[in-house]
Amino acid sequence: MPVPFRGFRPAPGRLYTGGVRRLYTSFAHGAPGAGLLLMRAVSGGAFVFCAGVALARSPALLPALLHVGAAGIGLLLLIGLWTPVAGVLAALLALWAAYMDPAHAGFHLLLATLGAALALLGPGALSLDARLFGWKRLEIGRGGNRPPSERN
Repeated sequence: MPVPFRGFRPAPGRLYTGGVRRLYTSFAHGAPGAGLLLMRAVSGGAFVFCAGVALARSPALLPALLHVGAAGIGLLLLIGLWTPVAGVLAALLALWAAYMDPAHAGFHLLLATLGAALALLGPGALSLDARLFGWKRLEIGRGGNRPPSERN
């Protein structure tokens, strides 16, 4: 049995496994999953659109690389791949944009909030993260595949 830490003990039973198994224990299905898909679509689409507009205006190399990175973050959010990383990067990039462009700070702060929320909540069931890294279900049927010594 694990030793209590400062008066706290792990929950009895199979709940305590001794470590974190995955970043998200499940991916939201149904209406919550659709809400996360909508959040990803709005924030990812805004990043891709803003990056495209900025790339059309600015031919300088360093800003162009930054906008290509923002478009890449937006695409990752749109498809739901590496959502925790993309959400944190989106929040940081939007906060930097709010600092650099105070006239549109409200829009950038909204994007930063969406990015942070997606990083904390996860991508939802309608994402590539759920398909690639989600829990797998293995169903074992009865009968046929047991060795003859175990059959009744």
